[in-house]
Amino acid sequence: MLQWTEEQRVLKETVRRLAREQIAPRAAELDELQEFPDDIYRLFVEQGLLKLKIPQEYGGVPADSATCCLVMEEIARVDASCSLLLINHQAGLGPLLTGLTEEQKARFFPTIAEEGHIVGFALTEPESGSDAASLQTRANKDGDGYRLTGTKCFITNGGKAEVYVLFATLDPSLKKKGITAFLVEQGAPGVRVGKKENKMGMRASPTTDLILEDAFVPEASRIGPEGEGWPILLKGLSETRILIAALAVGLADGATEAAARYAVERSQFGKPVSSFQGIQFMLADMLMGIETARSITYRAAMMQDQGDPLVRRYASMAKCYASDTAMRVTTDAVQMMGGYGYMKDYPVERMMRDAKILQIFEGTNQVQRMIIARDYLANL
Repeated sequence: MLQWTEEQRVLKETVRRLAREQIAPRAAELDELQEFPDDIYRLFVEQGLLKLKIPQEYGGVPADSATCCLVMEEIARVDASCSLLLINHQAGLGPLLTGLTEEQKARFFPTIAEEGHIVGFALTEPESGSDAASLQTRANKDGDGYRLTGTKCFITNGGKAEVYVLFATLDPSLKKKGITAFLVEQGAPGVRVGKKENKMGMRASPTTDLILEDAFVPEASRIGPEGEGWPILLKGLSETRILIAALAVGLADGATEAAARYAVERSQFGKPVSSFQGIQFMLADMLMGIETARSITYRAAMMQDQGDPLVRRYASMAKCYASDTAMRVTTDAVQMMGGYGYMKDYPVERMMRDAKILQIFEGTNQVQRMIIARDYLANL
């Protein structure tokens, strides 16, 4: 059973109230307009939620992985897109916490913390998705810096991030050993935002291309040594996958509550829909799936905080199981509500559309299953 500290309990209640009162009323409109929630972003800044994980000495709010999961889950109960805004920011912060020198941290973190800058994450390319080691964006040494050339795609918070953690290769033939991480500023010469994608779900979260045309990045903005981008990437992916699992749990929980309330209020054949055994069995399966997903998600979060060497396997288990659960639960929520569940007047159709991408990004669930099995076999 999860045991929250008093501080975590207060945070959970605060975020739930903010989500219910200020995010939920905007969710349908933001989805319809495919509009980035500037007002909600400012709310996150005011509440210090973009400072989570940044060390206190740099103006941040130190928080463990379980606390971050708690925040993402509560927001996702009403709007997955707004939760994703924070998760992708955390995905960018991860490599900075891992790879920056103390001097670099003192230079970059205070600005991010004080001004509420969003950190983006740029890895995927048109020809490099699950096979991230085959990325083609080039980094060529040029004096006291590097020239970056290439195209990144599927960039969450694209056009809204102030800086991007970007992975490029010194030599594609080196595969993993050539990958190097950089901190790239939006709007710098040679850096521009490309097309915005028109998506099925997560429509309030902008997804764009990021195009680099001989963009100069100073050596002082390199994250870690040359050729050490791959281990930095892997460490960050585990934490991000756990956060995605927390989003999935919150999304499934919110959809279940919406459908259950409808079933209590809706009558058919002279009695509430919730009184029918078929609906009750469906609801029971939804609840069991959510609680199981929640348990493995927070176990993985605690393993992350403890530096457990098996965290990569458990992060993949959490992401895979929770996202599959979210897809199944949101589909059942639509079914439970019948024809009305299919209508945009109710949130479950949006939640069902939002759930699908959780099985795809941050490593498809097929890739997660490969990681789980191979890690287990390697540790026999």
